Amino acid sequence: MLLADLSSGHAVETCQVRAFSLKMEPTNIRNIAIIAHVDHGKTTLVDQLLRGAGAFRENQEVVDRVMDSMDLEREKGITIKAKNTAVLWKDKLINIVDTPGHADFGAEVERIMKMVDGVLLIVDAFEGPQAQTRFVLRKALGHGLVPVVVVNKIDRQHADPEGAHDKVLELFLELGATEEQFNAQFLYASGKNGWADHSLDGTRENMNPLFETILEHVPAPVVEDKPFRMLVSNIEWNDFVGRVAVGRVLSGMAKQGDRLHALRKEGVRDRFKVTKLFTYSGMKTEDTILGGAGDIIGLSGLEEIDIGDTLSADPEAERLPFVEIDPPTIKMEFAVNDGPLAGRDGKKVTSRQIRERLLREMKSNISIHISETAEGSRFEATARGAMQIAVIVETMRREGFEVLVSRPTVVFKEIDGRRCEPFEQLWVEVPGEQLGSVMENLTRRRAQITNLHHHENGGVTVEAEIPTRGIIGFETDLVNVTSGRGVLSHLFLEYRPFAGAITTRQTGTLVSTDRGKAMSYALDKLQERSKLFIGPGEEVYPGQVVGENPRKRDLPVNPTKAKQLDNMRSSGDGKGIMLTPPIRFSLERAIEYIESDEYVEATPNHLRMRKRVLNASDRRKEEKRLATTS
Repeated sequence: MLLADLSSGHAVETCQVRAFSLKMEPTNIRNIAIIAHVDHGKTTLVDQLLRGAGAFRENQEVVDRVMDSMDLEREKGITIKAKNTAVLWKDKLINIVDTPGHADFGAEVERIMKMVDGVLLIVDAFEGPQAQTRFVLRKALGHGLVPVVVVNKIDRQHADPEGAHDKVLELFLELGATEEQFNAQFLYASGKNGWADHSLDGTRENMNPLFETILEHVPAPVVEDKPFRMLVSNIEWNDFVGRVAVGRVLSGMAKQGDRLHALRKEGVRDRFKVTKLFTYSGMKTEDTILGGAGDIIGLSGLEEIDIGDTLSADPEAERLPFVEIDPPTIKMEFAVNDGPLAGRDGKKVTSRQIRERLLREMKSNISIHISETAEGSRFEATARGAMQIAVIVETMRREGFEVLVSRPTVVFKEIDGRRCEPFEQLWVEVPGEQLGSVMENLTRRRAQITNLHHHENGGVTVEAEIPTRGIIGFETDLVNVTSGRGVLSHLFLEYRPFAGAITTRQTGTLVSTDRGKAMSYALDKLQERSKLFIGPGEEVYPGQVVGENPRKRDLPVNPTKAKQLDNMRSSGDGKGIMLTPPIRFSLERAIEYIESDEYVEATPNHLRMRKRVLNASDRRKEEKRLATTS
């Protein structure tokens, strides 16, 4: 792979570039993070930075959004994990950290703040600053980072780059930016077309103005005259050496074979030998012989290393402070699949395997916390949002796990003797004709409308403060009401007193009473008064949720019932049955749809919804017990 040195017009091998970069002074290094609201073109802009620095050969076939390397990222079209890359431009090394734009993955943004000295804030020229824009910018300003603002997609229809510029400045004032931060450099760009410029009427040729702005206005890393020290800000996995600690070198230099010390929580210190060193060039991770102050590197040698640990050559060094991570507001339950079909699909089904997998996730995802319950087969996970946990479940499915997951619930707190729950600031963009239905739905979810803004194109932006409980499942309702044209974003606000009961699902379910294969004859009768979640030939079991009852109660049904044949009926009777295609749920939709007495059964090839207690008699006993205790 080649990186072009644009200052001399010559191409050099990646490893040579990095060897050269490690010998350069820290004054020739820039470390930046790219932050933005989801879908504002952040990852596409990174693609163009890589192209502009010559990270790809002229004839090299490159997919879009090259930084979205995970399968789930490409499928969902969002960034999930923060990742490193680097480019060389005019003999200067620019380390770039691409970060997620979805609020549920905000911890990925928080933990990399210690690695960089500046941020590229990407803002959509049509939408302007959004919920996550506020969150990531607040974090960046609080850490004293220097912002460079890129107003992106200025070639988009109805774009208002000047309006977006003014709104960003208003946001700077609101978030208490310093004078230096408020005087941030603004550029106008089209990531899709590969250009950035200092003005709206510029030449629009390439990304050079953005590179020049980064080198001129983002400060070089400040290094200390001390032995090697590094704060671990990320954990990666290498098939050959195992866990790799990633971070910015604060002082000194490390080389392969060095003996270092890992300073952990609670004063624990471990000594280890550096087995491998890595640097980042373009889209490749390269082996290197040494890592110098100011650069972002990866190193291996410890089987157990956590984000937030300090690595030092001095055994007496103090542990470096890590960033404060916002607390989780959502919790869900993981349980061993105890259904009749358990073990048929997945290979990893035991509580030990599930526990080890969840604990491994907690080591690389600092906003996730796993705790064990009194029952050894159940585990509780707390996180920022339902999507964050859904990504973990989906990843586990692809790794061969079978697991049961519950509906998300919020993390309550006792504050001044009162039971309090998390509230969110909510922004909803809807077509004007659907405003009434959306407002009614929000009112039912205990939302307090704070502002309405009508747009020239007929759309309306609704701002509201709503309990986090009320957001669970709201996105699906919004899609249904607006036929997919509604867009929402939300941001954690604060803890407030409990807002009262919220009813989100207005329907009941059809619950199977028998085990076997679903028959067309039975499904035809059921679809006359309900919506089905299964099709003919699918295997079902007692306690499985097979459809939706329009009335708010559960209805026991037998989807395996076949038509009885006699001398008056031929076996061909009933072959003209026309079944409506069943509703198929995504994982995120399924976990928000179920009620507190239900589970989603997630296996590598199947998603089923079921009751927690499969036996109907036991369910009735449990309902009576709960009614008595309440």
